[in-house]
Amino acid sequence: MTLYDELVARGLIAQVTDEDEIKELINNGKATFYIGFDPTADSLHVGHFMALCLMKRLQMAGNKPIALIGGGTAMIGDPSGRSDMRQMMTTETIAHNVECFKKQMSRFIDFSDDKAMLVNNADWLMDLNYIEILREVGAHFSVNRMLSHECYKQRMERGLTFLEFNYMIMQSYDFFELYQKYGCNMQFGGDDQWANMLGGTELIRRKLGKDAYAMTINLLLNSEGKKMGKTQSGAVWLDPNKTSPFDFYQYWRNVADSDVLKCIRMLTFLPLEQIDEMDSWEGSQLNQAKEILAYELTKLVHGEEEANKAQEGARALFSGAGDTANMPTVSVTADDFAERDMDIMAVLVKAGLCESRSDARRAVLQGGVTVDGEKVTDIAASYKLDDFSGDGKVVKRGKKKFAKVVAE
Repeated sequence: MTLYDELVARGLIAQVTDEDEIKELINNGKATFYIGFDPTADSLHVGHFMALCLMKRLQMAGNKPIALIGGGTAMIGDPSGRSDMRQMMTTETIAHNVECFKKQMSRFIDFSDDKAMLVNNADWLMDLNYIEILREVGAHFSVNRMLSHECYKQRMERGLTFLEFNYMIMQSYDFFELYQKYGCNMQFGGDDQWANMLGGTELIRRKLGKDAYAMTINLLLNSEGKKMGKTQSGAVWLDPNKTSPFDFYQYWRNVADSDVLKCIRMLTFLPLEQIDEMDSWEGSQLNQAKEILAYELTKLVHGEEEANKAQEGARALFSGAGDTANMPTVSVTADDFAERDMDIMAVLVKAGLCESRSDARRAVLQGGVTVDGEKVTDIAASYKLDDFSGDGKVVKRGKKKFAKVVAE
């Protein structure tokens, strides 16, 4: 099976500009391709994860990735898939986020010996002359055609700023610049980026008389990639200090039954033959598939040791087997009991399982709270510091939120 055929079989390809040429390039390791990442936070999140896995997959086949960090385009903000304008960031914040991205990307991409490149579009975008851009680049873009694209149409009713309107031109210019500087002949991105990517291929053709290619990848979870990685508590980050390896594992362990095999196919590096055997799995076997998915992805992001710990902690909680030491832990001290014993509502808030005492009260009265496996339905139930000594107590809200509370 060729690389292109494998990408199709894994459900990764959404649209391509020239299938035969793209097959020739990537199957033979001739593609120098780029994917862009705007540094809008100080960590990559699982919404970026799919792109990083694709870059790794293509690099393993001999193609050369260029990871483009949008230090320049982040000054504007991509309107694609948004109903409002992104918050403007300072240059200092953007620079800090860029450094964070660089460290995380090296877990997926081999930058040694010129096997890949990492570039920042601030290096060329920040020095551009406005009149020059209007003449040399703007002349090749039709406003009517730009407004026909979905990324702009959905913003027109609520108001599209001129600042954001320029984003497509900036992204197109990135491809143009990378083509000239590094021989970059292909761009990859999510299927919501199709219009921006076409702008780049068209600019190269018009300005240089050369051909370049674009391919978009299917976004996970029923093409709702913008929602991917969102939980009630916020985004799921790749930085272990923002989302622990255990919580990362649990995010994937809890994907919907209808999405688990799709995720395994798209994101893991397990052989397709092994994945095909899972197609007939039902019921409890899907839980096994979720464990496989969660373990493989946690190992990829955080390493085998952390993946083992996360799996042990999850099994200890849900199946009564495994090491409870690997559960997320919250410490309580004498200061927490200075005035009185902690009632169950205070324990839930301290453990981060409820946002407030009123939220905790509802959880208890609805019967969704247990302490060491015993249901707690009395909001007056209280605990002393010694109750959490030794191995502590596992406090659980609902089926998926829990923490081990330990006396310090």
